[in-house]
Amino acid sequence: MDAAAKMPRRAAAAGPLLLHPAAKPLVFVAALLPFAWLVYGAFTGALGANPAEYLIRATGDWTLRFLCLTLAVTPVRTLAGLPALARFRRMLGLFTYFYVVLHLLSYSWFDMGFVLADIAKDIVKRPFILVGFAAFVLLTPLAATSFNRAIKALGARRWQLLHKLVHVIAGLGLLHFFWMRAGKNNFAEVAVYAVILGALLGWRLLQFLKKKRL
Repeated sequence: MDAAAKMPRRAAAAGPLLLHPAAKPLVFVAALLPFAWLVYGAFTGALGANPAEYLIRATGDWTLRFLCLTLAVTPVRTLAGLPALARFRRMLGLFTYFYVVLHLLSYSWFDMGFVLADIAKDIVKRPFILVGFAAFVLLTPLAATSFNRAIKALGARRWQLLHKLVHVIAGLGLLHFFWMRAGKNNFAEVAVYAVILGALLGWRLLQFLKKKRL
């Protein structure tokens, strides 16, 4: 049996598991595991010789990973025939925001000592910080309007238009990561994220073009 024939069977088997009452709590706990490891590592000295730098980098990495997971929900749901996946998208999006807040706090604390004047100067002076901060600012209204009341208040059309900013945020996040790695001339991980985000955003573009043709 080829892979195409097996997919509907796998989707039918996975559907009830995704709808199980325990599924959301399990995803929630799994999404907190990176944070738990960072807290444990910080208190036990397991984050290497420079724990401050490790925390800044790790929280940034997990922000990108959760952004990729959030963007992957719709394509995987559509291609695999798993509509139940949609129930996890909001949670994954909020965890993206959770980790970007930790990333910003780590930078503000460990690099800048919470001195707001120095943080403001650094944002203006360094392009990769400016781009990362812009992504955080754009992500904030998406997190704030991720609830049903916000959808009703804004209206479905305006809410959907606002949340299309996630595509811009993905580009800014990738550019922030690229410029950050440019200092060390290390682009291997950047290329991986570029391929993943390019594929996810490219799929959305194809769906948009198909709708326009119809």
